[in-house]
Amino acid sequence: MRFTLYYSRSVTKNDGGNMAKVKLQTAAEIGALIRATRKEQHVSQAVLAGLASVGTRFISDLENGKGTIQVQKLLDVLNALGLGLYIFNRWEND
Repeated sequence: MRFTLYYSRSVTKNDGGNMAKVKLQTAAEIGALIRATRKEQHVSQAVLAGLASVGTRFISDLENGKGTIQVQKLLDVLNALGLGLYIFNRWEND
């Protein structure tokens, strides 16, 4: 079964809580989002790894779209970046 992942984050700091929702379907798209968010926040891979309690190799693999990463570590990285992850059944909410 394949699920589509969506992430949400505030569009601006003063947007009244409005969230941007982006559909992500591949490990490469998730990695690109994580890299872009990390760079927007001016955080190095080493610092993000420390904040998420993972190794820098994991951050590199994740950002490069490795498809076999550990889910809990992915969630830890997303949390450290202030991102939320939502999973929807695409047949019910597409």
